[in-house]
Amino acid sequence: MPVQAGSDLLVKVDMTSDGQFQTIAGLRATRISFNAEAVDVTALDSEGGWRELLPDAGVRTCAISGSGVFRDEDTDERARQLFFDGLTPDFQIVIPAFGVVEGPFQVTALEYAGTLNGEATYELSLQSAGLLIFTPDLLVGP
Repeated sequence: MPVQAGSDLLVKVDMTSDGQFQTIAGLRATRISFNAEAVDVTALDSEGGWRELLPDAGVRTCAISGSGVFRDEDTDERARQLFFDGLTPDFQIVIPAFGVVEGPFQVTALEYAGTLNGEATYELSLQSAGLLIFTPDLLVGP
């Protein structure tokens, strides 16, 4: 697989809850993290004394964070409103040469910063809030 540009990792939000996704503008850095809670079922009679985990158990989560500069009034307003209203609309996370993750997320943190001789910046954190669907990028070779 060739090297991918970081700018190709996109975070898109459903702007009006009708399936019309728009990229959150101005993001310079984006990070996505998948986690799965393990359920330990090890017992005294576990083979060889090795830990055993219960398959298909535990809580799975996805966290997204990003930082950037203000570029688009519509997506800036949407992110701000989602935070204050506590809504969980669908987002799409486009991971280059991997696929798309889609599902409900909640904006759990929204931070603003600025310096005297610099631009105003923001940081955004999202947490999964329901079932996520993964669609692989079919253009990816073996």
